Amino acid sequence: MTDHRPTIALTLGDVCGVGPETVVRALATFPAESFLPVVVGHPDVLRRALALVGASRTVVEVDGPEDAGRGGEALACWNPSAADVGSLTPAKVDARAGQAAYDWLVAATRAALAERIDAIVTAPLNKYALHQAGLDFPGHTEILAHECGVAEYAMMLYLPPAEADAAGVRNPNALSVAHATLHTSIASVPGLLTENRIRETIELVDHFLQRIGQPTRRIGVCALNPHAGEEGLFGEEEMRVIGPAVAGSRRDGLDAVGPFPADTLLKRAVEGEFDGVVAMYHDQGHIALKLIGFHRAVNVTLGLPIIRTSPSQGTAFDIAWQGGGKADPSGMQAAIDVALRLVASRG
Repeated sequence: MTDHRPTIALTLGDVCGVGPETVVRALATFPAESFLPVVVGHPDVLRRALALVGASRTVVEVDGPEDAGRGGEALACWNPSAADVGSLTPAKVDARAGQAAYDWLVAATRAALAERIDAIVTAPLNKYALHQAGLDFPGHTEILAHECGVAEYAMMLYLPPAEADAAGVRNPNALSVAHATLHTSIASVPGLLTENRIRETIELVDHFLQRIGQPTRRIGVCALNPHAGEEGLFGEEEMRVIGPAVAGSRRDGLDAVGPFPADTLLKRAVEGEFDGVVAMYHDQGHIALKLIGFHRAVNVTLGLPIIRTSPSQGTAFDIAWQGGGKADPSGMQAAIDVALRLVASRG
């Protein structure tokens, strides 16, 4: 009988961080009929993570993602890397961990491009470990774009709707925040902003909202400068670049408005006035979403021909491999949920 469950590849990321623990803890919360998981990582690391959380599930080593369901109840592990990471010291930057995280991501990406898997969910990697391994990439997003051969892409944090978080804060509205620039210095942002780049990001957000079935696709665009530049008093990017980009998107029929000061725009978006936001740089968008939904926000790479999601948090070396529930798996759970939604919407 043909197995109609989607195959989801979960990369372990940097094995010295919290990735392995959050992967195994998140997987334990999903019913077997929801999808076929294949963990892309080192089997010894996966076994250590299962032991850390007290899980009795066994691991079966497979030669590729096609074998994900052949081990019965055992958890399939595919290791397309020669890096020796089976017994690395936790919470330490190690070039071998950076190399392995890269190898696993590249292999999973190529498998997705070849339609051998349906989606990738990635555990966090350490950017300095990548650098130590001689890999000149700032992070997951840039590696994925390179492997997929795309020039128009964006990082987006998606916050699914929720009645209330652990602190009792209500956030009934879903919100998507994409970034016109990615992992770069603040000093370089003004020079990287172009009208075309901002319009591309608006289009990518609109397409994502359409894919997830959002009935309205209202997009607010952030200013770069305080008070949206105050008519050029605090900067001219709003008049010279951002405003024309918004106007061009509106001519294309997109429901985009701005630029608005980021401090008030993001508050309006959280309260439900907008479905999506285009931020001009990384922290401008990340801070607001992580403040209201740190463990629920999901990183989605827009513009790829494949589906990739991840938790919004990093490797968290300060709590890695300590057990006791310190590494919260809810971000990984949310990333898997969103990946499954995107797979279903693809048909």
